[in-house]
Amino acid sequence: MGSGPHATEATDTITVQDVTPILNVSSLAESFAWFEKLGWRKHWEFGEPPNFGAVISGAAEIFLCQGGQGARGGPTPREPWDNQAGSTWMTWWLHSPAEVDRVYALAVQLGLAAPWPPTDMPWSVRECHIRHPDGHTFRVSARLEEA
Repeated sequence: MGSGPHATEATDTITVQDVTPILNVSSLAESFAWFEKLGWRKHWEFGEPPNFGAVISGAAEIFLCQGGQGARGGPTPREPWDNQAGSTWMTWWLHSPAEVDRVYALAVQLGLAAPWPPTDMPWSVRECHIRHPDGHTFRVSARLEEA
């Protein structure tokens, strides 16, 4: 049994029940409205005036913190697939590739930043990118059926 920072055998472990990302946003109210356009709904808010809250979609939840807990902004993407663009990236997993296409079409129709169209990727996922006004990038994805 090892000890110290390079131990190879764990004696105590944890089981994580869930992970909730926290996004730093410039406006909680505007972020609630942005997410609601894409089918998410406001779950709760906290503070007087509110400066922390959450949106939900099914079992997925994202915390929003106005002016804190993380970074926002950063450099503007140079190309549609620019993973050096700053802010937070996360994947939203949908049930089917058709849903990815539908969400992308909705984002474009609403005039939301959607720099990467639905594309079948080599890792067996169809995905598009939608960008929040504070620079956060959402990879809207669904697994492709294996041949």
